[in-house]
Amino acid sequence: MIRFILSKLLYLIPTFLGITIIAFSFVRILPGDPVLLMAGERGVTPERHAELSAQLGYDQPIVMQYFEFLGRLLQGDMGNSLVTKKPVLDEFLTLFPATVELGLCAILIATVIGVTVGVLAAIRRGSWFDQISMTLALVGFSMPIFWWGLLLIIFFSGILGWTPVSGRISLLYYFPDATGFMLIDSLLSGQKGAFTSALSHLILPSLVLATIPLAVIARQTRSAMLEVMGEDYVRTARAKGMPQYRVIGIHALRNAMVPVVTTIGLQIGVLMAGAILTETIFSWPGIGKWMIDSISRRDYPVVQSGLLLIAALVMIVNLLVDLTYGLINPRIRVK
Repeated sequence: MIRFILSKLLYLIPTFLGITIIAFSFVRILPGDPVLLMAGERGVTPERHAELSAQLGYDQPIVMQYFEFLGRLLQGDMGNSLVTKKPVLDEFLTLFPATVELGLCAILIATVIGVTVGVLAAIRRGSWFDQISMTLALVGFSMPIFWWGLLLIIFFSGILGWTPVSGRISLLYYFPDATGFMLIDSLLSGQKGAFTSALSHLILPSLVLATIPLAVIARQTRSAMLEVMGEDYVRTARAKGMPQYRVIGIHALRNAMVPVVTTIGLQIGVLMAGAILTETIFSWPGIGKWMIDSISRRDYPVVQSGLLLIAALVMIVNLLVDLTYGLINPRIRVK
């Protein structure tokens, strides 16, 4: 098991180096001059422009800028925002709980509903439930997030008035951020109605963000279950007279979960990409909206380090998924 873990960790090193190159190159491709954007409407003289460029290191060759960026990164220094002047890591950690809360709720909804629907569709293959659920899954996978989010806002918030349009909690409530997770902090505050308000703000963006992962997980679960249910050990379990729930839950579902866990792990990257649009639509104060604002302001340190931190998060999740394989199916550890 230790060798299995070490082999997975070794893959992360070249992957992370490749991501640093991509993140560094991406912000240099963006049009616009960060020095001019910092100056704003006041403008800047050529002499002052050259001085600021030298202070920020933008007057050096691109290769030297990259190695300097990599050297600071290895020391744990991700730089300061050109706009707020605050350390990038501090801003990331402040906004990260909001994105984690949204992402966890979305992946929980997608996993619970997706696996359940996929299993039932496989058991009832060819039935009306199978056909309708898989059709809806295809529609959900094909639906653009920004259009789906606006449609739900119009219907549930505008017409029915059931859910708030934006934000994490009503402005009527105020309490210190103990954990950064609004659901937990609202409970700890003891204020009547605070938790309900936080939950009502979370439901709609979570459903929007969960739509595509839910559709993918449901279809993958159905496919994996159909493949496993045709294996000899499943037919043998049925021939022995085992109850249906044991045949499905122990013999079939456990073996079918390996590709499903892979799919769930891959959906983390989809969630991070979808969170950018979802947070923008619902004005959710997370790292997705933070990144969009930073790109528009050409805030190089924020965009570079933000991409790296998001990529590192996805890499860690994928590593945990790989380790989960070994728990679900021990045979994978010896390969």
